[in-house]
Amino acid sequence: MKLSDLCNESRVLIQGDPTAEISGIAYDTRKIQPGNLFVCIVGTVVDGHDFIDKAIELGAAAVAVTKDVTVPESVAVIKVDDDRAALSAMSTIWFGHPAEKLITIGITGTKGKTTTAFMIREILEEAGIPCGLIGSVENIIGDEHIPASHSTPESYVLQEYLSRMAAKGLRAVVMEVSSQGLKMQRVGGMTFDYGLFTNFGEDHIGTGEHADLAEYFSCKRMLFGMSRTGIFNGDDRRAADMMADQPCRKVVFGAKEGADYRLSDVTLTSPGGSLGVSYTVSGRCNMRVDVDIAGSFNAYNSIAALALTKEMGIADDVIFKVMNRIHVRGRVEPVKVSDTFSVMLDYAHNGMALESLLKTIKEYRPARIVCVFGCGGNRAKDRRYEMGEVSSRMADLTVVTTDNPRFEDPKDIIADIITGVKKADGEYVTIEDRREAIRYVLANAKPGDCIIIAGKGHEDYQEIRGVKYHMDDREMILEEAAAVGLF
Repeated sequence: MKLSDLCNESRVLIQGDPTAEISGIAYDTRKIQPGNLFVCIVGTVVDGHDFIDKAIELGAAAVAVTKDVTVPESVAVIKVDDDRAALSAMSTIWFGHPAEKLITIGITGTKGKTTTAFMIREILEEAGIPCGLIGSVENIIGDEHIPASHSTPESYVLQEYLSRMAAKGLRAVVMEVSSQGLKMQRVGGMTFDYGLFTNFGEDHIGTGEHADLAEYFSCKRMLFGMSRTGIFNGDDRRAADMMADQPCRKVVFGAKEGADYRLSDVTLTSPGGSLGVSYTVSGRCNMRVDVDIAGSFNAYNSIAALALTKEMGIADDVIFKVMNRIHVRGRVEPVKVSDTFSVMLDYAHNGMALESLLKTIKEYRPARIVCVFGCGGNRAKDRRYEMGEVSSRMADLTVVTTDNPRFEDPKDIIADIITGVKKADGEYVTIEDRREAIRYVLANAKPGDCIIIAGKGHEDYQEIRGVKYHMDDREMILEEAAAVGLF
C-alpha cells in the first residue's frame, strides 16, 4: 500500500515519497517488520516517540507522529492530529474496511456485556448467520478461539480480526465495546449497525481509566453516535440521558409501560440443582422465555439479546431454543455435580461484583451459601478487604484461598482478606491451595447448598512469579467431585 493511501487532512506526509510502498503497520516495536509504518502512541506510561530510533533500527520505513521529530531522510514521516485516531483510521484502510462486510453489533454498559454478547452470537449462529465475537473472555473467529486481554482490542488488532472474519465467510460480529475502547479510539471511524446499552453504574474510575463518572458516561454515549439503531435498557436510571440527542433509531426494552419489548412476570427457577429465570415478553414480541442462567438481572441481559435479534428479523422459536440452553463461560456458570446442591463459577473479583453475585444467589433462598475465593497479588489491598467483608456478611461460610498471587506471598494476601472477613460475623476457613479448597467444599456440601467458586471465572491459569500455570476451576470441580464420590 502506498503512503499516500493513508494520508488526508489530519494525517499529512511531511517527509518522504508519497508513492513509496509500506509492508504493514505496527504500534509496538516488538512487532515491527522491515518496511513497516510505525505509529507512535503516547500512552499513560510509555511514549512511542521514545522508540523511534529502535523502530528504524528494526527496519521501519515510515513513522506516524504527533510531535516534531528528526529522522534520516530515508524514513518517511506522517504528522497526525491524534495518534490513536490515526492508528484506527490507517488500520481500517490497511485491512480494506472489513466492518463494512459484516453486520456489526456493539454492546456497552457497566455490567452484562459478556453474557449478552454470547447470547446474541448463539442466537445468530442458530439462525444460520455465522457470527464472530470480540469480548473480554475470548475472541471467536469461526472455529478459532483467541483468549482476550482487553474487552475491546487495540484498533489494529480489531481490524485484523474483522478482516479475518470476513475472509472466513462470517456475516456478523458482536462486540463488547468498553468505555476505554471508545475513549482510546479503538473503534474509531466504525459505524455499527446496532448498538446496545445494558446499564450504567460506578466503575472504572481512577488512574489509567476515567477521571470521573461524567467522563465514563460520556464515553459510553459515544457508541450511539456511531450506531444506526440503538437498543436501550429503558429501566436504567441513566437511560434517558443515554438516549438524549442520539441520531440513531431507538428501541427500548424493560419493565416500564411503553417499552418496545416489555418485561413482566419474572420468576426465579431452580430445576434439579440448576438455577435460572423465566419471564414474559410483550410488545413487538409476545412469548414466555426460560433462561438457564441464575439471576433476575439475566432477565435483562436476555431480553436485550432478544430485542436486538428480533430487530434483525430472527424467528421466535430460534431465540427460545437458544435461551433455554445457553451458558456463558465463567458468568454464573453452573457446573453440575449433584441433584441436591448447586455449584456456580463466576468471575466476580472485586467487592461490588461479589456483592451483586451473592445477592443474586440469595434470591433463590438456598440452605447455605458457601463462597470460595482469593484475591490477586500486586493489586490494591482495598479489594481484599472489601471482598472479605462482603463474603463474611452475605455468605454462610467463606473459604479463603488463592487466586493469582503473582509476586506476592499467598499467605500475605489471605491475611489481608481475613482482615476484611473479620469486619462481619460470618464463619470462615482458610485453605491456601485452591484445589484443596474446592475439594473441601464439595466433600462437606449439604442438601440445598449453593457453592460459589469466585474470582477466576473463564480464566484457565494461575499466575505465580511471572509464570502462568494451567489451572481451571471447572476442571478441578469435576475432578474433585469424582474424588469425593459424587459421581
